[in-house]
Amino acid sequence: MSASQNIPKKKITTRNLGEMKREGAKITALTAYDYLMAQILDNSGVDVILAGDSVGMVVQGLETTVTVSMDHMLYHAGIVSRAVERALVVGDLPFMSYQVNSDEALRNSGRMVKEAHVEAVKLEGGESICGTVDRLVSAGIPVMGHLGLTPQSIHKFGSYQVRATTDEEADILRKDARALEQAGVFAIVIEKVPAALATEIAQDLDVPIIGIGAGGGVDGQILVSHDMLGLYTRFHPRFVRRYAQLGEEMQGAFQRYVADVRAGEFPSEAESY
Repeated sequence: MSASQNIPKKKITTRNLGEMKREGAKITALTAYDYLMAQILDNSGVDVILAGDSVGMVVQGLETTVTVSMDHMLYHAGIVSRAVERALVVGDLPFMSYQVNSDEALRNSGRMVKEAHVEAVKLEGGESICGTVDRLVSAGIPVMGHLGLTPQSIHKFGSYQVRATTDEEADILRKDARALEQAGVFAIVIEKVPAALATEIAQDLDVPIIGIGAGGGVDGQILVSHDMLGLYTRFHPRFVRRYAQLGEEMQGAFQRYVADVRAGEFPSEAESY
């Protein structure tokens, strides 16, 4: 029996994630941008699949996520949703798709739900976006928050260094997390902050805290799939555990194919009609 046959087929919902936190069960989340990857992740038992704006870096070859457009996200999120049966599918709202005003945020979130068939959207930011979060939730669109290192603000901060390392920044992070919970988010991603601070916030809030580079004391973990598979190797953050080196394996396979074709060894008689 394959591993996928042992995975319960019950659909994961935002409510289930809250129940998992209360029961002490860790939440697992990974990213996907295409049908095949999403299908494999879903069959592997991942709880949350994020159609992330990290597509800009790991698929489009861009330096940041800032130039990813709404059309890009609708396209990739729609492909991911089509493949998934069990996991909760969350779609990233890209830069400037929700910051202008709540009307535009609602319109774009509605498109993600109606056109791309995601079940929730993710927004970066704290108190400044709480009015928008409240409006989306009131309209029936579940929202996941994102605090700490927020990649869409990279030009503001100027680096991907650890966030909330000073008392002042830590207090702001705590305040933002509480504000997001009060505004109605069902979960919050906290990225690249000290583990002790992330653990404290997870213990303080009722909503699940999903960490990436935030230690093991939170309620779940998320990684970029291309990072943990060794496909994206432009840089290797400390918080990424490489579970495979698929980039190296794929390159080796392609090189063997090239060599076989050039040597006349592929296709063989058995591989011909």
